[in-house]
Amino acid sequence: MAAFIQKLFRSRKTPDTAPKSRKAPQPAPVEQEDTRASQREEQLRTMAGSPSQDVLANIAIEGATADIRQTAAGRLTEESSLQQVLKQAKGKDKGVYQTVKLTLQKLREEQTRLDGISQTIATLISHARDQARSDDTKLYEARLESMLKQWSAVENHASPEQAQTFLEAVHLCKERIAAIQSAAETEKRQREQTVQRRETLNMLTSTLDELKSQPPESLPSQASLDALQKTQENRWLEATRDTAVEKQEQKTYETAMLALRNYLSAVKRINQERETIAELSAVLNSKEDASEDDRARAKTLMQEISWPESYPSPVLLEPLRKLAGKRKAPIEVPADQERQKALAARLQTELHQLEEALEAKQLKESKQLFKTAQQHLRDLDHRYSKPFQARMQLLTGQLRELSDWQGFATEPKQIALCEQMEYLADQPMDPEAKAERIKDLQNEWRELGGSSDRSLWSRFKAASDKAYEPCKVYFSAKSGLKQANLEKRSAICEQLETFLDNADWSSIDWKGAERIHQTARQEWKDAWPVEFRDNRQVQKRFDDLLKRLEAPLEEERRKNEGLKQEIVQKAQALVDYEPLQDAMNQAKSLQTDWQAIGITRHREDRKLWQAFRKACDQIFARRDAERTEQQQASRAADESAQANLQKSAGVSGDSDEQTITAAMAGLREIDTSSLSNNLRERVQQEKQRLTRILSSLQLRSKMASWQSLVLASATGEAVTEAAPDHWSALADTSDTQDPAELVIRAEILCGVPSPDSDQQRRMEIQVQRLADGMGSSDTGGDQLKDVEKLVANWCLAGTGPAANRELAERLNGALSNLINS
Repeated sequence: MAAFIQKLFRSRKTPDTAPKSRKAPQPAPVEQEDTRASQREEQLRTMAGSPSQDVLANIAIEGATADIRQTAAGRLTEESSLQQVLKQAKGKDKGVYQTVKLTLQKLREEQTRLDGISQTIATLISHARDQARSDDTKLYEARLESMLKQWSAVENHASPEQAQTFLEAVHLCKERIAAIQSAAETEKRQREQTVQRRETLNMLTSTLDELKSQPPESLPSQASLDALQKTQENRWLEATRDTAVEKQEQKTYETAMLALRNYLSAVKRINQERETIAELSAVLNSKEDASEDDRARAKTLMQEISWPESYPSPVLLEPLRKLAGKRKAPIEVPADQERQKALAARLQTELHQLEEALEAKQLKESKQLFKTAQQHLRDLDHRYSKPFQARMQLLTGQLRELSDWQGFATEPKQIALCEQMEYLADQPMDPEAKAERIKDLQNEWRELGGSSDRSLWSRFKAASDKAYEPCKVYFSAKSGLKQANLEKRSAICEQLETFLDNADWSSIDWKGAERIHQTARQEWKDAWPVEFRDNRQVQKRFDDLLKRLEAPLEEERRKNEGLKQEIVQKAQALVDYEPLQDAMNQAKSLQTDWQAIGITRHREDRKLWQAFRKACDQIFARRDAERTEQQQASRAADESAQANLQKSAGVSGDSDEQTITAAMAGLREIDTSSLSNNLRERVQQEKQRLTRILSSLQLRSKMASWQSLVLASATGEAVTEAAPDHWSALADTSDTQDPAELVIRAEILCGVPSPDSDQQRRMEIQVQRLADGMGSSDTGGDQLKDVEKLVANWCLAGTGPAANRELAERLNGALSNLINS
């Protein structure tokens, strides 16, 4: 800006400010001022509109004022126009040049930023595709979230096709995540079902064990047994839904449940026939003998009750048994009294812990303690177990009350789950999202422990089935895609096996084999999704085939890595090798050898390449260091030469011989081998210039001396002592004594015309010279020697009185012409 203002004010100085000693400049014509003003106004009007980039570029170069040019340059946006203006403004308009240069730099930075974003978009799309096909499920969802976060930063710069491609890959990833979660939830559900089945069997077993230790004096609660049967049946149904159950486990359940039903049926029958049993008991207690009718009734009733034989018969049935004529089951007598006492003491402690857990409302701990107590109670014989019967029965009731209380608390939640499932069944939703919601509701139902109310369970089951109907169709179609992908994978295995069976590893194309390996893995990933269970055998076969293919590939890679390791060692040995040019040539040869080596492991190849590259960089860094040293020496030499050139620049033809000689001595001291080409040429040219000047100065001095001797000789003065020593020899070799002929010959040699009176003689002399082979174009040293021979002959050979002043002046004129030429 300061330079622009200074320039502006300089252009506005009037003639009055000019020095008085100089003539004031004439003002510009009025027409020229008007033209520039109209041009400026026209350019401003053009700038006020919407000029094209070409127009702006033209104004930036040819604008009337610097302000207009810079404004036009600042509005340029196209790179071609900017490049054009930058090229034309360089060295002419610094302000426009800097403005355009800065704009171009910003454009390139922006283009670099956009290129980086484009590369990021392409990378994210590639990663999303790879993840959609990947079998690696470790941190799968976290990796997808990371990609989505990165995508959100560049999404606005993506094209519709790129966005669609990325979103399709993300959709596949989400499907994969859903499948993984579904498999995990299925596995979790199956584990929970296994636990529930095991607990159901334990509950049934412990209940039946309790019934076996039931005191004969009393019957268990029919309501409790009925509730227990329904609860465990529902629990078993839940635990076996949509899962495979081993036959032995199912058989164990059915056996235990059948025993419980038989026992419950017998208890129900006893309760229904209490009056009949009382009548028959009264008949037995009377002193009169029982009639056949009473005995038949007792026998029929015993058959209807069908009390299980493995359970203690209640006292209530004793009269019927006696009337029916059946024997009482024998009671076992314990053997080891000390062991029974220890077991009884342990059971006493466990029952105390059970009572504390029941008081604390800890259902889970209470069930575990109750189960342990039942097992230990079974280990006692009748004598030692009898004191615990009543206490166990009391604790059993307390445990059932706690379980029933919790069931009562969960019933409203189960009703709410039924309503949610019924609402979900009527909602149009994405099948996968709907299936996911169904699973969530079912998991919540299971977490509540099921329901003893079969109608509530049936309601929830019916709503679940209805809600899952559209999902079933969707997953059926998806199953077709999985089957097609499974067939593709089988075909890949077939092709891979055929290749392996026919491969000749001694002459195989290793890069082609590696591409087959990569292609097989990629196509395997592309053939997704598949059914995990069906894919197990195919996956195992594919893994085995890959191992067969990878074994020779790995062996070849390791062999090639050894070769590259040798190259690295050779390159490292060249780091300090001399001479440097041989080291560089060998390094280039090693690079060629490196390229010729075949396949290697990527990670190991990167390590070896980095080591090899480092060694090569060190080798060529030595060359760069030498170049840098040479450049520094060249710069120093250039600076010294510049100083000498500046000194010699003042030398001209008017300088004395001493000045010229000193300047030439300074130039000779310069080491031209270290100079840059441009400066070396300038030094050489300057030497030639000084040599010419010195030669010219010496020639003028020589000619002046000769001319004075010529005039002195013409006036009859003795010049022998003043003449150079070698002139005597030159004068003796001359065969021309006529002064006029000497002058004409000098005029011929110096290219000076002779008078008209001597033209005829001059022609004769020229013809003679041609005949003698001397020609008429003598130049350089021979010409000067010939002229010097003529002057020596003039001065020393005694030309006589014919050598008058007129001829001397003609001879000196020829010598002057020789100087000027």
